[in-house]
Amino acid sequence: MIAIGGSAGSLPVLAALLEQLPASVNATMMIIVHRLKNVVSDLDRLLSFKTPIIEPDDKETILPHRIYLAPQNYHLLVENEDAFALDYAEALHYSRPSIDVSFASVAAVYGPRALGILLSGASKDGAEGLQSIIAAGGTGIVQDPESALFDTMPRAALELCPEVLPMSLDAMVHFLQEFKISATHDQ
Repeated sequence: MIAIGGSAGSLPVLAALLEQLPASVNATMMIIVHRLKNVVSDLDRLLSFKTPIIEPDDKETILPHRIYLAPQNYHLLVENEDAFALDYAEALHYSRPSIDVSFASVAAVYGPRALGILLSGASKDGAEGLQSIIAAGGTGIVQDPESALFDTMPRAALELCPEVLPMSLDAMVHFLQEFKISATHDQ
């Protein structure tokens, strides 16, 4: 599972990353982006370059080689390797969906088969979740703070866990081209 989180300033990088995403990436992806909760959003449609992006329902089956987007105003959790769960618990770091919550669930279910990518943002959401992924044996990447429009999020992750790899957009694309991971259901 590749989990990507971002907030303020992350959309241009996320869009470029998805547009340049190599077809050879053999994984399911979930995207967690802080969005306004009471405004109609077409983010799923706007980010659908090569593959449609799906906002999952509660208990929806996780299918391989799909890209999922956390719905507005819900925490997106991975319940097990087969299903998502939506949670309406309190906001964390003033955010629902919370990147920390989603990343922690990915770490718990996928362990060393998890990759967390944290992009630009103006809060510390995602840093503890990325630490959970790394502690479970997974890999953590942050957008290079020097290239982030808002560097609070990637810097918080780097301060909390020095094992995180800071990368430019081009380096992330190259990393994903080389990344070897089995898809959720390809065992």
